[in-house]
Amino acid sequence: MKVRIEDNCTACGFCVDTCPEVFQMGDTMAEVKVSPVPPELEDAVQQAADECPVEAIVLE
Repeated sequence: MKVRIEDNCTACGFCVDTCPEVFQMGDTMAEVKVSPVPPELEDAVQQAADECPVEAIVLE
């Protein structure tokens, strides 16, 4: 699974709280620090994408 964050990210931090192994906060929005996502973290990344308030997390 690959993951990216769209420009509409509001930097709410939910993804970082949900899966800090994959996401980190940048200057103005969240950033992906690991892609492709390790298999053991896919469920947490899926949860972050499903619950992102602006649907900025894109899974491929």
